[in-house]
Amino acid sequence: MSQSLPSPILHLIKLSVGPESLDDLAGWQALRREQTGEEVNRHLTRNYPRRAQEILEGGGSIYWVIKGVILARQHILAFEARANPQGERRCAIVLDPPLIPTVPRSHRPFQGWRYFQPEAAPPDLEASATDELPPGLAEELRNLGLL
Repeated sequence: MSQSLPSPILHLIKLSVGPESLDDLAGWQALRREQTGEEVNRHLTRNYPRRAQEILEGGGSIYWVIKGVILARQHILAFEARANPQGERRCAIVLDPPLIPTVPRSHRPFQGWRYFQPEAAPPDLEASATDELPPGLAEELRNLGLL
């Protein structure tokens, strides 16, 4: 069943560099949680959002663009000030582990993350739309933007 999002909510959108599919992203994140022993995901980024409180108060998500297509979102739990191994200031975006598939939507490339308004966000993908398809076929159709 689709999870509906209350409005207005401010979200983030980010390119997922490296993963070829939603399954890849899920695998990378699961491996990272296993390596760190943590129950959440942390995505390190250069800039701390100035509108972080607005995102957190509204229950915002990060929308993942994989191979030029928005395929999923994850709830943002927190923002943490961090430093990278070179001591440079960074922001860790703390994410709830479940990836929520969205209706695929093409998106042009960009650098970093961007604020993402609720009216621009694709709806969650109905689970029933892919329940009867083999998982590999459903993933391939999502990657092609056909589901």
